[in-house]
Amino acid sequence: MSSLGVNIAILNENRILLTRREDFEVWCLPGGAVDERESLAQAAVREAHEETGLEVELLRLVGVYSQPNWHEDGSHIVLFAARPAGGQICPQSSEVLEIAYFAQCELPELILFGQQRRIKDAFAGVVGAVWSQEDEWPFDRHLSRQELYAMRDRSGLSRQDFYRKYFAHLNVDQDRLEVPPYKING
Repeated sequence: MSSLGVNIAILNENRILLTRREDFEVWCLPGGAVDERESLAQAAVREAHEETGLEVELLRLVGVYSQPNWHEDGSHIVLFAARPAGGQICPQSSEVLEIAYFAQCELPELILFGQQRRIKDAFAGVVGAVWSQEDEWPFDRHLSRQELYAMRDRSGLSRQDFYRKYFAHLNVDQDRLEVPPYKING
């Protein structure tokens, strides 16, 4: 079955909040899976708070980003733009190593696959885009997350080097636009 998840582009003073993931030590937008009996918006607010400690106000639906050839039967991520509305930055210790705001011209080098397009769209004020990324999952499609992490740990590579070997090439800008966005300012 396809997975459904959310990302949240938390924007503040022309900067975007990114988290550095524990599993591969790469930067990404906060986010995660939609839980059973949870709306997309509820999932976005919950994930933002769990991973960053911040309460957020959702501002707009940026877009939907599909990876139909990805792990299992594909992955679909809904991206919301948000602003901080309370709380304090506090990384979720089990998943997040570091949290920082970045200006568009200061983004870190190593960003999780698929995220560059989402970050670009959030900064551009995009509303309602639908993108499809045709990259293939580089492993057996039924490999569990735990099995992937075990493979990473047995590889003899650092977490970032494992990521670079198997996933970094997926950051190329070859997404296919399926529904054009409507752009707004801010």
